[in-house]
Amino acid sequence: MSGVNTVVIVAGGRGTRVSTSPNVTPKQYQDLNGKTVLQRAIDQFINHEEIHFIQVVIHKDDSEIYKNTTLPDEKLLEPVFGGASRQQSCAQGLIALSKYSPDKVLIHDAARPFVSYDIISNTLSNIRSGKCALPATKIADTIKRANSQNIVEETVPRDNLYLAQTPQGFVYSQIHSAHLKARAEGLSNLTDDAALAEWAGMDVSLVESEASNTKITTIDDLNNAKKILDVTEQFKIPDLRVGNGYDVHRLIDGDGVILCGIKIPSDKKLDGHSDADVAMHALTDALLGTIGAGDIGSHFPPSNPKWKGASSDQFLIHACKLVRAKNGTITHMDITIICEFPKIGPFRETMRENIAAICKLPVERVSVKATTNEEIGSIGRGEGIASIATATAVFMS
Repeated sequence: MSGVNTVVIVAGGRGTRVSTSPNVTPKQYQDLNGKTVLQRAIDQFINHEEIHFIQVVIHKDDSEIYKNTTLPDEKLLEPVFGGASRQQSCAQGLIALSKYSPDKVLIHDAARPFVSYDIISNTLSNIRSGKCALPATKIADTIKRANSQNIVEETVPRDNLYLAQTPQGFVYSQIHSAHLKARAEGLSNLTDDAALAEWAGMDVSLVESEASNTKITTIDDLNNAKKILDVTEQFKIPDLRVGNGYDVHRLIDGDGVILCGIKIPSDKKLDGHSDADVAMHALTDALLGTIGAGDIGSHFPPSNPKWKGASSDQFLIHACKLVRAKNGTITHMDITIICEFPKIGPFRETMRENIAAICKLPVERVSVKATTNEEIGSIGRGEGIASIATATAVFMS
């Protein structure tokens, strides 16, 4: 199943276990090393390229604090107000998303700010019709059941016991219908959406999760989260990656050669399904290489008539977005064009400026070079043009 993937983030709780005082900021808006707990949760979904829309559900009294502490983003929709229970709030979020006709939806607790990229990916990939995906961790500790006086009455076998987490993933139409059915039947006290899915007759499939995807419930949880971030920031090592790309197209009769988005006058043109800009194609592959995201053909298949004659800048823009979606900062790009003609020198600076503008980089971080093939081989005979490109990006977890 492919299509529109959405997220409902439930952020309407009062967080009474963080503080019972009505004047204390709810836990989702508490500061967590420079960002609110909620903002850190939102960021994890913003930075995932498979997520298209994020719907936050807030308490009716929190409009001002939400506005003042939450950063806008093109994926982030206007918040909606929740209901008296978590289940009712989820239903409000799902209803608000209906106009976008989602295929899949994840439902996440705002108090889980450390959900990872992999948890999101694994949950999305395990959603099936009639089956929801539930991230969970196996219980390792011995479990005791106590009475009201805190006297142990029983040791509970821990075999096949799991701790449920979020985001929980569903086929949107099925969980939406289940919520509406539960509302119609007056059922409103289920503690998570997987329980609602069970009630509605869906299977719940466990997805391996991570202990770090913890929920902030008490003030101790909040303080521990701050310590984790302190240590993480102190020892964070930049993840430096270099990708390379290569492309070649033959020359045919035409009215100009397009390289780095610049049309150079000529009685030839490059032959290809799109505009055959070998320089941009090589650079696109280099950027995709930094995130292991395949090559240009896997994202823009030449068999698809949609891309016939397409301008290659849209391929390059797409690759840049994917890198940045994974917290990557593009630091440098280097392109070498290999041809006997046309002459690249007179257009080199214009090419650099164009690539820099497309990729939103300073021009000094873009290099364009050219060389001949010394009349050796098909390129040396002037039958085509080749390009090699290298892209460097730094990733922060």
